[in-house]
Amino acid sequence: MAVLVGRKAPKFTAQAVVNGNEFVEEFSLDQYLGKKHVVFFFYPKDFTFVCPTELHAFQDKLNEFEKRGVAVVACSTDTEQSHWGWLQMEKGAGGIKGVTYPIVADTNKTISKNYDVLTGDYFYDDNDQLQADGELIAYRGLFLIDKEGIVRHQVINDLPLGRSVDEALRIVDALQFNEENGEACPANWNADKEGLQATHEGVADYLKKH
Repeated sequence: MAVLVGRKAPKFTAQAVVNGNEFVEEFSLDQYLGKKHVVFFFYPKDFTFVCPTELHAFQDKLNEFEKRGVAVVACSTDTEQSHWGWLQMEKGAGGIKGVTYPIVADTNKTISKNYDVLTGDYFYDDNDQLQADGELIAYRGLFLIDKEGIVRHQVINDLPLGRSVDEALRIVDALQFNEENGEACPANWNADKEGLQATHEGVADYLKKH
């Protein structure tokens, strides 16, 4: 997997569904530049099993992200029509009705490829026919992008391993704490704890206290 931390987030323009039922023709993360941090996460497939638990979990904490000035955006390799259909299905039936943040349709798989979360490989065989080694869907990748469009955090889970939305919020808090105070965030830091000065003296002082 490529390490995108410290680099510009790959740009894209794609179809998306927003507010649960509205189609957007040319959705881009560029709309958040200079305005909001972005949590951009990939999931493997619509109408599956672990995926709706994650999408609802992000929706349940959406107000917490918004209070921090953070946009949440999801993406999979399904079509926008598939996203829309799943958004109309009730939660009790395995659907994601009630999810309001944007869901991007990476139908041609270029977004997943550029973020290096696409499973499998594709190639041309001896007969010049396109073949794929495994199913071409996205791993559970999550990227925290700052207001300048720089990736500051990434985590990639295998397909059966659901993510912690609370951990995503903790990382948002850590980044914003560092941006506002200039202090680093030690192990297991959360918003109720103090940071540390990134110097030998600062680390020594922190370790004495803890």
